[in-house]
This record gives sequence, C-alpha cells and structure tokens, in this order.
Amino acid sequence: MRKLVLATAIAATIASPVAAQPSIVILTGSTSGVYYPLGHAISAIFLKTIPGARSSVQVTQGSVENLKLLEDGDGELAFSLGDSLSAAWKGNTDAGFRNPLSKLRGVAAIYRNYVQLVVSEASGIKSLADLKGKRVSVGPKQSGTELNARAIFTAAGLSYGDFSRTDYLPFGQSAKLIEKGDLDATLQSAGLGVDSIRQLGTSVAIRLLEIPKDVVIKINDAAIVPAVIPARTYEGQTQDVETAAIVNFLVTREGVSADTVYAMTRAIFSNLTQLVQTHPAASGISLKDAAAATPVPLHPGAERYYREMGILR
Repeated sequence: MRKLVLATAIAATIASPVAAQPSIVILTGSTSGVYYPLGHAISAIFLKTIPGARSSVQVTQGSVENLKLLEDGDGELAFSLGDSLSAAWKGNTDAGFRNPLSKLRGVAAIYRNYVQLVVSEASGIKSLADLKGKRVSVGPKQSGTELNARAIFTAAGLSYGDFSRTDYLPFGQSAKLIEKGDLDATLQSAGLGVDSIRQLGTSVAIRLLEIPKDVVIKINDAAIVPAVIPARTYEGQTQDVETAAIVNFLVTREGVSADTVYAMTRAIFSNLTQLVQTHPAASGISLKDAAAATPVPLHPGAERYYREMGILR
C-alpha cells in the first residue's frame, strides 16, 4: 500500500503543470521603471492563484537583455518593448541581436510605453534641437529605451555625438543627476506616471520635450506610433505633450509548458484590478487587444486561453 501511495504521488507530480515548470522567473527592468513593480505584482498573483507555483522577479537592463535571457532559458516570462521584440525575432544586429531569437513566444500585448524626454527648466532646453551640446542620458546601453533614443534622435537629425556627454544610466540614477544639476536631459521609455519622473517633478522644475508627429513618422517603424502625454501627468505639466509610443509585450519561450503559460495568462487577465492598483500604466492592459499584432508567434498556452475567452477563433 505504501508503494502504491508513493507511486500515485509521483504520477500526480509528473502530471502537474506547475511541477513540470516549478519555477517562474519574471524578467523585468530597473527598479525605478514600470516593469519592475508590475513584475512583482504578477509574481504575487502567480503565487496566490497557481497551485504550487514558485515565482520570483529579476532586475535587468530591460527589453534586450530580457529577450536574450529568455532565449537562453534563463527565465519564463519577460517584459519587452515591441520594437525590441521585433528586432530580436529578425536578428537585427544594430539592435544587439547577432542571430534571430527563434525560441521566443508571445503571451500578451499589454500597455503602451511613452517616450518621455525630460529636461530641467534650468537647462534652458525647449526643443529637440536645443539638446546639442547638452548632457543627455539615454538609458542602459542596448536597452529598449536606448534603442528608442537612437531611433528618435536619428529621425530628428541628431546623434549622440551632438551631445556634450551621453550617459547610459537607469531611470532613477538619471533623475537624481538632473536633480543635482549634473545632467540636463533624460529619455525614458516607460508607462505614464513612472516613479523616476514623478519624483523628479516634485523636487525640481522640469519640462517634457515635445517629439513632433513628423519626427515619429520618419522613424518608419510600425511598432512606434505618435502619441500624447496628457496634461497633468506630472507635477507642473500644464499641457498635453506630443511624443512616441510603443506597445509592450509579455513574452515567454519555447520549452515552457503549455499548461504553465495558460495558467500564467489566465492569472494575469483575471487580476487586472490588482495590477492597476500597483501602477496606473496597467490601466492600458486590455484582454481584447492582448493577442493583437504580436511580432512573434503566440505560445500555445496563451493561444488556448484566448480561444477559451473568444478572443481568437
């Protein structure tokens, strides 16, 4: 009888989708961005709603590193900007991908990132052209933010060589340098209300630079579209500001079981209220748009959930 009970327990463990993928590592970004707090909220949801799951959050440099880690099997779920994901799938060497990352699989399109180009009022910068000769931080090297920076500055007729100094710093560190007067501008690609800019706006007078629609169109990338940062998103911002936006995605990889990805997808969309309470950017996550325009194939587990919910047929 004891042998029979043991054999039954082993069989149940083998059959369990969570046991087949017991650890869910979520790849996020810097602690001062939006990926990180949302990643923690998703991890907490998994721990609460997926029986037996173990989930943890990893701080990273963002999209590009996340996708490379996923391809190497060092993670089960990752945040990524859409243009970075497209570049990874194609193997765009300029974006940091020497070869196509063919194991990537889509889970969901989520909220939009907005390119937020912030300067101190003391810098006197009022337009993109005024950045010449200034000290500018463009995000960690080869991060999704830095790829956005390169695309936008090129479309505006600028290069890093036009700046007196180009820093490759995380959001929070960039904001602190502006506050101390040691940096003039920081480009941050993140959800609206990102902590780094919100806190900076309460410490010093800041200005959000306009990225005009014609500049965004010149980028000629379907993943990057004209958008608006609504007035009063940040302290002292009294008007709407034109900018660019990029859809974010949650991504997994080939080799993560369909049952695990199904459980993750269902858990996320069954608990959107909790995500919105974590960060307002999550209010842009919608089930009806979740399976739309992914640059990589959907994972069968996510596809199964969307078919059950009538999103796919």
